[in-house]
Amino acid sequence: MGNMTIIVTGSSGLLGSALVGALRADGSRVVRLVRRAPQGGDESFWNPAKGLIDPAALEGAQAVIHLAGAGVGDRRWSEEHKREVMRSRVDGTRTLAGALAKLSAPPGVFLSGSAIGYYGDTGDREVDESSPSGEGFMAEVVRAWEAEAEVAAAAGIRTVLLRTGLVLSREGGMLTRILPIFKLGLGAPLGSGGQYWSWISVEDWVEAVRHLLRTEEVEGPVNLTAPEPVTNAEFTRALGRAVHRPTMPLAVPGPVLRAAIGEFAQEGVLAGQRVIPRRLVGTGYAFRHNHLNDALFAVL
Repeated sequence: MGNMTIIVTGSSGLLGSALVGALRADGSRVVRLVRRAPQGGDESFWNPAKGLIDPAALEGAQAVIHLAGAGVGDRRWSEEHKREVMRSRVDGTRTLAGALAKLSAPPGVFLSGSAIGYYGDTGDREVDESSPSGEGFMAEVVRAWEAEAEVAAAAGIRTVLLRTGLVLSREGGMLTRILPIFKLGLGAPLGSGGQYWSWISVEDWVEAVRHLLRTEEVEGPVNLTAPEPVTNAEFTRALGRAVHRPTMPLAVPGPVLRAAIGEFAQEGVLAGQRVIPRRLVGTGYAFRHNHLNDALFAVL
């Protein structure tokens, strides 16, 4: 993958920053689309809310990776925040995919961010990329988000939808928010504890994206989750072991969670998604961390 020019949005986020470092280590030139004044030749300004983007910055790129979007679980779901979550994904993808479709020499591949929220609450039923979309706000967001990326696919660009699960990293995300609680020995199952959490280590996420860049036969949705999702209760016990602390025997009731963090609790914490990365495994990708215990040890 060396000597490629790759455009990246969302490069300052948890996933984007990890990915940009890996791509540059490969020898690729990475151009970051930013929403502030550019600093140097490896940045270009865009304003997705206003549909502003410089086509000249996209010309000649071999690949585009689109990860930008407002944070989902970092604040309460007010109606205003929900509109921002939706708008940031739809506007950004519409602006970028539309610009790519109009290029005289478009990139060979467009990897567009997505999420396993597409499937809604699946209970203990396994789902893969062939499964239908579910109910709820996040399923609605992902359907609209992915639909905008189809503009690039319709223009003949190989388009891959990165349906990402819970990313385990010590640099940010949910794990860093709950880690202090577990280090105090106060970690506990949430709700019933039986809801499935589909996770992936940040290392596997980066390696899977690099793999998808060069795997030319893959397009459409790809689940970026480890092959062995676990229940919330199993996740709780594994994280307690990883930090060498006991966990609480009693679960935090769903109503308490809903009162504490609002509407996000239902879809982001109490709902379960037992997602299988069937297409990624089918391409020959070999996970570094198949098992949660190994992933937590590596991350922490």
